Amino acid sequence: MKAIRIHQHGDIDVLRIDEIDKPIVKADEILIRISTSALNHLDIWVRKGLPGVPLPIIMGSDGAGIIESIGNKVPDNLSFKVGDEVVLAPVRSCGNCEYCMDGMENLCAQFGIPGENCDGLMAEYVAIPGKYVLKKPSGLSMYEAASYPLTAITAYHMLVDKVQVKEGDWVLVYGASSGVGSMAIQIAKALGAHIISTVGSDEKRKFAQELGAEHIINYKKESTSKVVKSVTDGKGVDIVFEHTGASTWAESIRSLKRGGKLVTCGATTGPIVKIDLRGLFIKHQQLIGSTMGTLQNMKKVTALIESGKIKPVIDKVFEFTEIKSAHQRLEKGEQFGKVVISF
Repeated sequence: MKAIRIHQHGDIDVLRIDEIDKPIVKADEILIRISTSALNHLDIWVRKGLPGVPLPIIMGSDGAGIIESIGNKVPDNLSFKVGDEVVLAPVRSCGNCEYCMDGMENLCAQFGIPGENCDGLMAEYVAIPGKYVLKKPSGLSMYEAASYPLTAITAYHMLVDKVQVKEGDWVLVYGASSGVGSMAIQIAKALGAHIISTVGSDEKRKFAQELGAEHIINYKKESTSKVVKSVTDGKGVDIVFEHTGASTWAESIRSLKRGGKLVTCGATTGPIVKIDLRGLFIKHQQLIGSTMGTLQNMKKVTALIESGKIKPVIDKVFEFTEIKSAHQRLEKGEQFGKVVISF
């Protein structure tokens, strides 16, 4: 079978389409013929060189496909059958520790993400433990199904589990056109929050509005914190949804109200930031870190999708042979939503 792999870290030239053996299915696994996979910024970081990535590695954390066979120890209560269209949860954990038993898999010491800590989903076939397989939401195409898991559970975990967003909250979301940003806007909106979002061009304003943002800031032309203060009568927002890091950090802190919460899951523009601790404790603000989400989060966002309250946004579909061009598009920030790979 064919698989998109890297054997070393570097620029797009390290991306290879390899011919490898079809996976052997274990008793607790399901063999899935992958139809589509979606790119995340994680793919860029893995390609360029995250510590601890086992090489060679099959790329890709998100995927959707069709069941080919089912191991004899996959629980019957999962109700799968050959031919089912499924979506795959981008979560791996030991399943036995206190965190896993409490449904907090992303705190497990052995927590991992396919395409980073183990082989990913950009292959013609994958064998996945049954507990990480869900039936595809009925209203979605395969492209849409592959595009929501990682970003949606990340955004849901941040907004619901970490900062408990509620009706009437003001939320600042960076990067409306990014995968995690577009999901955060929709999830927060579905929960009754007011959304301020940033875009990098005037062309992306309409996109942000369609997602549910009430106020859109072109961060290249306007001061994010000044617009936020103007919109909120000088108070600032209840929640800042951060995933960009160094370039936005100062504006994020200035945009946060007294008693507000900043939750962050990424550092796309750099991990090193400065903060005046006096402002943090005087204003009773909270800084909260978050990585990925849980299987329960995956089920919750899938239910939101089934109900029509949120919808994956597809930017562009590339054939798997065009993987280098797909990486280039994401790395340049040209996308409006998710970049998808078709097998």
